[in-house]
Amino acid sequence: MPTNNFDISGLSQQQVLDAREKFGSNSLQYKKENGFLEAVNDLIKEPMVILLLVASVIYFISGEYGDGIFLASAIVLVATISLYQDSRSRDALEKLKNFTQPTCKVIRDGEIVEIPSDELVQGDSLVIEEGTLIAADGIIVRSNDFSVNESILTGESLSVEKDANKEDNNVFRGTTVVSGLAIATITAIGNETKLGKIGKSLESIEEEETPLELQISNFVKKMVIAGAIVFLIVWAINFFKSKDILDSLLKALTLAMSILPEEIPVAFTTFMALGAWRLMKMGIVVKQMKTVETLGSATVICTDKTGTITENRMSLAKIFVLGSDKITEPNSALTDTEKNLIEIAMWASEPIPFDPMEIALHTAYEKMVLKDERPNFELIHEYPLEGKPPMMTHIFANKAGKRFIAAKGAAEAIMNISILTETEKQQINEVIETMAKDGYRVLAVGEAQLEGDIYPATQQEFKFGFKGLVAFYDPPKKNIQAVLKSFYKAGIDVKIITGDNAATTTAIAKQIDFKGFERSLTGDELMQLSETELQQRVKDTNLFTRMFPEAKLRIINALKAQNEIVAMTGDGVNDGPALKAAHIGIAMGKKGTEIAKQAASLILVEDDLSKMVDAVAMGRKIYTNLKKAIQYIISIHIPIILTVFLPLALGWIYPNIFSPVHVIFLELIMGPTCSIIYENEPMEKNTMQQMPRPFTTTFFSWKELATSVLQGITITIGTLAAYQYAVSAGFDESLTRTMVFVTLINANIFLTLVNRSFYYSIFTTLMYKNNLVLLIISITLALIGLLILVKPLANFFEFTPLTIDQLGICLGIGFISVIWFEVVKWWKRR
Repeated sequence: MPTNNFDISGLSQQQVLDAREKFGSNSLQYKKENGFLEAVNDLIKEPMVILLLVASVIYFISGEYGDGIFLASAIVLVATISLYQDSRSRDALEKLKNFTQPTCKVIRDGEIVEIPSDELVQGDSLVIEEGTLIAADGIIVRSNDFSVNESILTGESLSVEKDANKEDNNVFRGTTVVSGLAIATITAIGNETKLGKIGKSLESIEEEETPLELQISNFVKKMVIAGAIVFLIVWAINFFKSKDILDSLLKALTLAMSILPEEIPVAFTTFMALGAWRLMKMGIVVKQMKTVETLGSATVICTDKTGTITENRMSLAKIFVLGSDKITEPNSALTDTEKNLIEIAMWASEPIPFDPMEIALHTAYEKMVLKDERPNFELIHEYPLEGKPPMMTHIFANKAGKRFIAAKGAAEAIMNISILTETEKQQINEVIETMAKDGYRVLAVGEAQLEGDIYPATQQEFKFGFKGLVAFYDPPKKNIQAVLKSFYKAGIDVKIITGDNAATTTAIAKQIDFKGFERSLTGDELMQLSETELQQRVKDTNLFTRMFPEAKLRIINALKAQNEIVAMTGDGVNDGPALKAAHIGIAMGKKGTEIAKQAASLILVEDDLSKMVDAVAMGRKIYTNLKKAIQYIISIHIPIILTVFLPLALGWIYPNIFSPVHVIFLELIMGPTCSIIYENEPMEKNTMQQMPRPFTTTFFSWKELATSVLQGITITIGTLAAYQYAVSAGFDESLTRTMVFVTLINANIFLTLVNRSFYYSIFTTLMYKNNLVLLIISITLALIGLLILVKPLANFFEFTPLTIDQLGICLGIGFISVIWFEVVKWWKRR
């Protein structure tokens, strides 16, 4: 844990327990919506449930109690399946919410410790620093150049400066620290905070529907309208023939049920929620379900360098003191001027370092000095990291009045405000170039003097003496070359956007075989370009250096303007706007600030970019499997619709071959098949070798719909062929119905197997690891066996046992009506 340099001991463990007992935990608790009741309410409005209810009532009125009871039971079964799927989705999303609890730093027993924000108690000494989200209400007791964004409470987006000695010395839960550092004594937690009292208005925010959700919703609505029209036509035909209003209603309802693709929205919700849950298990936290849909379409990954491309394990590797002729390593044989350079660089850092470079400077100082002066000095004024290029200045003083005014930052920034000769400038630039070519990250260090206690408005107004350069080495991650290869193979461009200089970034990019390391563009150069020039340069350039928030945002917007689907990684306060603007904002779980995590749509728990390869793969897998499920649903609905409609419309001998009980049985088989089997399918081996799917691509493209319709029509031809064979052989209605039904079930099973891939053969897909395929197919076959062979069930469904020959004919027709698609797949593979 960081050293406590504040002379504040905080609460003891016993005081923490007492405060928790008295005031409770720091969590917001409101009356939540009952998810189960909400799901039941949605279910009652489902068209399929309404149709089943109407059909069941008609059967009871007609005196056919067996059919009425069956349909009433079917309603219960449909409801159970829907509620189970809904609970799976809700559980998955609930786990996501609970997976990454925010943390905060507090001083307890004299030590700075990091705890989950929920464990904060009233009276705690909360350490709040730049980029963090304030976890509870409190009063500032110590601060340095501290400012807060309180827009969540006030609506005012400008930051507010706060100080222990000012009238406005309160901090509030949910607000974010823009700059500086403070310690606040907690005065209110949980529901007692100002944010907590605002309450339910902040509890839930409705998400907009994604393009895919809208496509599915529109498709289902069209099918409902088509079902209503066909329902009226079939009712009219039957009524004119029989003059029996209830019987004709039942027959029309049968067809309406067969048309409704109610499995599609259920499949979509299940796939997205379980996909998010699977990603969470892989260490990728998706904050919104719609991100899962977008992942598979990513065309560009914009990544920062430090901590993403590199290890984020900065070590002080080289130092250069102005006036010397050598670059040295910080070892035990340092001269006094070299030691002084490291000391001034340390004083230019935060007293509690969290940046890896500042941690490295504090560590080097500890190793170098005999007496640690840090406890004797207090940070009395601070100029936060700002400017283009950026720099920061800290002013420390002890009780004796000794003062350090120390600055560090980009070499250009410190050189611009230091008094240097042309020779000195040339020497510094040569040293920087030498260090940067070897991949070192270089910072300049300066020191200033000041008479009196009136500090200038900006740090650039000080007259600094240029002390020298400190260079850090952050090695590339061991797996980064493999990660880049995976992105390139998947057709995804990678762009590095960093605040570091061009030479250092180019050196690291070259080491990791980064495509396009030869060309780079700085933030200042980028801001000079027109929109047209920018779009061309952004397309051709993969290395962006000396970047600042406005420049990062311009890159993201320029890529989006070219219809790229942009993923952006970031961890700092300055990355917030770009993370928000990207289609997929990716924050780092460990080194990411709370502001970055808030702005992002996805969090990598282990700060490992290889997880983004897994995330893209998962996004593509989910999309592909959902497409298989929906194409299966469309394909199998067509023969059900036409087998019900055509014998009636064409006036065949047995016009009503299926009743509502048969249709609902088929629906009960299809639901689990599409949602359970296809959701569990493994990723196909060519998935990550394909180009990203354009996000604008409609899910129901004519080509894919044509494939599903063609499959559906060939199965219809098969079922009607079985019908005509049975009639020509002189079989009665019961035996004809059994043959048609068994043919349709067989076709359904073969379709399930064939559609597991629209590219690889059935022999390949049979090797896929998915235990649910065998389970669901076995249950289906067992149920059919029971319906035909168990006499009471056979009588209820009006089925007749089949001979081996008849069963063979049904099996053969079902097989042929589906297996032809293997020829199409073979042609594709050629």
